[in-house]
Amino acid sequence: METVSTNRSHGGTQGVYRHASDATGTDMVLSVFVPDHAPGETLPVLWYLSGLTCTHANVTEKGEYRAACAEHGIIFVAPDTSPRGDDVPDDEGWDFGKGAGFYVDATQEPWAKHYRMRSYIEDELPALIAGQFPVDMARQG
Repeated sequence: METVSTNRSHGGTQGVYRHASDATGTDMVLSVFVPDHAPGETLPVLWYLSGLTCTHANVTEKGEYRAACAEHGIIFVAPDTSPRGDDVPDDEGWDFGKGAGFYVDATQEPWAKHYRMRSYIEDELPALIAGQFPVDMARQG
């Protein structure tokens, strides 16, 4: 996983990260806020799934979650909403294609190759986060 940026904020670290996703076959970008904590301590994780036409950045730039997460010791994860890239099929409509992954696994071509957001959100992303951050996966929401 590549670190795109990190910034100190509200008693924690706000990071933006990129990684190659097996589920979507694309690079995926996500935001993670990790509050300050004791060495070796694991923290609960809160998954924030943005809505239609959003990215990981919407809540990261506009949301006011960091102070509450720092106060309560909660890691906050905001993934992108859909696969992106030049080879990812798109649609002219704002409510379909890039930016509209719907967190499902597509079954029809040309969408099936990259639009596998259910597999990404349910399987790949939690395993990635558990391996990279001090999360207690028994406490997530």
